[in-house]
Amino acid sequence: MRLIRGLTNLKRLSGQAGSPLAGGCVATIGNFDGVHLGHKTIIDQVKQKASQLGVPAVVMIFEPQPREFFEGAEAPPRLMPFRQKFEALLAEGVDMVLCIRFDETFRSYSGMGFIEDVLVSGLGVRHLVVGDDFRFGCDRAGDFKLLQSVGQERGFTVENTRTVTVDGERVSSTRVRNALNVNGLEEAERLLGHPYRIHGRIVYGRQLGRQLNAPTANILLNQMPALRGVYVVRARLETGEWCDGVANIGLRPTVDGKRPSLEVHLFDFAGTLYGQHLEVVFRHGLRDEVKFDSVDELRQQIARDFDNARAWLADNPATPET
Repeated sequence: MRLIRGLTNLKRLSGQAGSPLAGGCVATIGNFDGVHLGHKTIIDQVKQKASQLGVPAVVMIFEPQPREFFEGAEAPPRLMPFRQKFEALLAEGVDMVLCIRFDETFRSYSGMGFIEDVLVSGLGVRHLVVGDDFRFGCDRAGDFKLLQSVGQERGFTVENTRTVTVDGERVSSTRVRNALNVNGLEEAERLLGHPYRIHGRIVYGRQLGRQLNAPTANILLNQMPALRGVYVVRARLETGEWCDGVANIGLRPTVDGKRPSLEVHLFDFAGTLYGQHLEVVFRHGLRDEVKFDSVDELRQQIARDFDNARAWLADNPATPET
């Protein structure tokens, strides 16, 4: 799968001899945050049509996501960081991901400008899969009907996305976030099609975990996470080895944390993980984040967290692939 970053690189690629876009493509557009069951159905629609036409299946996403651009810190928390999203789309068999920087220049595009410059000239789109409530262009002036109308003139067709429901309600990223916000890991798993997880690179921390008898692998998060608290987790190392442990995700209020982070203590593990990527699967919620009156009080609570986690794991052993 190929990643194209930005409109400049898209134009360069589309103008090359032997470009993979020479015959056009089938595309869809969205945030694809979480790559949940609804997203997977849309991707299947795109792949099926792309196979029929013999062209690449393309997913267009945005960085930052539009609501992050407009709302800043008030935007909904992310379900997954960019790299994890890219890997999830790769796993779904997408041929190409176009990541467009959502900035003041891009948001000023007119609806027709977006269609002509991005969809027609850039991608050479032959078939587009989007929801009938899809809006685009400056002031959200472009809509599904405009795409259909211009498509008839410019030689591409437009298909509405299929709706996926669980328990009679539409699957959406908002619904996954709402589940995670109330520690509904089982509900989130049913919507995602797998347990909720976060991937990230391990960085050097402040070594506070060692002082608390709980050394941790630390992953900085660029956005506020969709869940916060202390969890029983299962983590996969770059070697493929799985380890059980406990994770704190959030702001670490007792030690004046200002940036969101994911701190993972792996049971029965000794080694150095700095610079490696870690996949963290959230299995069970233990408690909310709490600001303790002292570091010693925090140390005692961490010891209780470890005991509670081991007791839960004894009754809920993980499968190797979890």
